[in-house]
Amino acid sequence: MLIGQEITVLGAGIGGLAVATALAQRGAQVRVLEQADAIREVGAGLQVSPNGAVVMKALGLGKALAAAAPRARAVVLRDFRRGDPVFRLDLDRDDRPYHLTHRADLIEILRQAATEAGVTVELGRKVEAVTTDDSATTLRFAGGSEESLPLVIGADGLQSQARAALNPATRPFFTGQVAWRCTIPLDAADTAPEATVHMGPGRHIVTYPLRGGELMNVVAVEERDGWAAEGWNHKDRPEILRAAFADFAPEIRDLLFRADQVYLWGLFRHPVAKTWGQGRLALLGDAAHPTLPFLAQGANMALEDAWVLADALDQEDHIATAFTRYQALRKTRCARIVDAASRNAENYHLRPGPYRAAAHLALKLGARLAPNLAANRFDWLYGHDVTARR
Repeated sequence: MLIGQEITVLGAGIGGLAVATALAQRGAQVRVLEQADAIREVGAGLQVSPNGAVVMKALGLGKALAAAAPRARAVVLRDFRRGDPVFRLDLDRDDRPYHLTHRADLIEILRQAATEAGVTVELGRKVEAVTTDDSATTLRFAGGSEESLPLVIGADGLQSQARAALNPATRPFFTGQVAWRCTIPLDAADTAPEATVHMGPGRHIVTYPLRGGELMNVVAVEERDGWAAEGWNHKDRPEILRAAFADFAPEIRDLLFRADQVYLWGLFRHPVAKTWGQGRLALLGDAAHPTLPFLAQGANMALEDAWVLADALDQEDHIATAFTRYQALRKTRCARIVDAASRNAENYHLRPGPYRAAAHLALKLGARLAPNLAANRFDWLYGHDVTARR
């Protein structure tokens, strides 16, 4: 039972606020330490697929999510040059809601829920080192102060100090790909609620509307030899993005012409952590399993982690047993998702030639002759419900 237990969460992102809420709803005394001086927008759009939406519903946030984020009808793959449809995955199922949302809107829903559950959030608390043993986890902060705490959850992202405490140093490798992101105001509010992928040689671009069609979210990926720094907040010049996709369909060129602020980051592959919990410290979200953005599962994996970890800590009498259960339920699934995301880029970036033509023809025929078969291929991903008692 978690009633009265003191738990500290590092990071006020999606995973951190979700696990804080899940723990507090079970009776724990939870505080969240965030290094930034405010909880603000980081990133732009994201997709809450059915496996993440069930966690939001279980936290009592299903209606709030539905009000803030429109349901997606489909994911559509298109040829880069003319925009001709290659494949359509229907997402419009009542039993599996799929939402397109602004990251800031999802963060605000989770922040409000955490506050209502009694969670306290402390801003400007930058953790520079973490150590743990069987009795406590010690945090060293910028400025030199320290705290020893009974239980800490590291939801502190790619540069996680918590991960470094539990796993030997591992070096991520540059994938040979960079990504731009931006949001572009739209004139019309009747844009179809669909995620569209224009697939080109060595490049692809993903677009989908946000906030009822007020904005178009754009993530554009290019293969290149020169690497860019990892992280979401490195500004780039819009004309460089436009030049990279100058031979794409007219609707893409027109959209990018309106981009006035873009960000660029290098895509690095990180290994899934070997140890997710030890002593009085556990990892969650990107701290445990950073993923490339080609399956739209980063936020959803963090939501799943949050529920499973909170449930394990609530059901098990010993922390070590809870950590073992948590890792056993999560590691294999997350590794599969990370691998699948990595493979998607290869499928999107096929060069012109017989193989690309055959691959696209197979997708078109499959969608036409066996539309349900394509949807069923994603049952392992979207049909997974971590809130169902095992």
